[in-house]
Amino acid sequence: MGTGVERERLSLRGLVVCPGCRGVLEGDEPGAAQWVCGGCGRVVPVVGGVPRLAAEGYVASFGRQWNRYDVARPEEDEEVFRVKTGLDLGEVSGWLVLDAGCGGGRYARLMGAAGARVVGVDLSSAVEKAAWVCRGLPNVRIVQGDLLDLAVADGVFDLVVSIGVLHHSSDPRRGFREIARKVKRGGRLVVWLYRRNTLPQEVINWGLRAVTTRLPGGVLEGLSVGLGVLGGVPVVNRVLNKVVNFSNHRDWELRVCDNYDWYAPRYQSHHTVEEVRGWFEEEGFGEVEELGPLRRGRVYEWAYRHNLIVGSGVNLVGRRV
Repeated sequence: MGTGVERERLSLRGLVVCPGCRGVLEGDEPGAAQWVCGGCGRVVPVVGGVPRLAAEGYVASFGRQWNRYDVARPEEDEEVFRVKTGLDLGEVSGWLVLDAGCGGGRYARLMGAAGARVVGVDLSSAVEKAAWVCRGLPNVRIVQGDLLDLAVADGVFDLVVSIGVLHHSSDPRRGFREIARKVKRGGRLVVWLYRRNTLPQEVINWGLRAVTTRLPGGVLEGLSVGLGVLGGVPVVNRVLNKVVNFSNHRDWELRVCDNYDWYAPRYQSHHTVEEVRGWFEEEGFGEVEELGPLRRGRVYEWAYRHNLIVGSGVNLVGRRV
């Protein structure tokens, strides 16, 4: 992991603030069991080295998912990061980065190993996996917090990334507004959200998820395994998954995890490029650019442009004016 270069511990004092009064939290020392707000006296527990600013709540499925499956694939993750952010990892060295919805920490780890100073925030108990994945990188700090009420300093980050997160919140627009406020003038914001598909695809997906989101976790994991088998069947896995979504990733564990990720979360919203571009502009961002899909090929790109690829994304980057 990393280059072996000695890195300083990133201080969160002044970066992470009191979730109540937004005052300064004191006590960010190695091994501290709690932080205390100097303004209102609120106590923030630190468990497993992770400050707990908010409780897990409706995103418990992600805690189960990221702590259950090992999905870090460094070489593939680096390529996904490059495509979904428009950045090479070498560019972020020295930057202060907010990973808004860090999940199991794979992108926070990549950026930290490349020399960025990273604050990873997630509402789920996946922060425990993220902290473990990023162990040995003192320039990466993980915090459990709510993106809809983000207790992080405004206007200080060189880069804010939110890949595949806001569409799982109860109010994606509000979440976007919260993370956009954290970008400093001249800094960049990168967002990836699920793309809205054709009406028949949307109706089928809505009907299926009306059932799957009510299934016990163990039952849904079994269903995800079954879909994982289907995802390995040639031809079928390229055609049927345009109707009923399931992963056809070449890696078995990633297929199963992707299936669980699609059918378990309580919230899942789909968006258009025009809609999300409007969000950027409303929050004062210029140079807004749509990034291309991860996969290439004439047939795939045609289907992508016509919103036929279930699970594909709306991926935009903008710069704070």
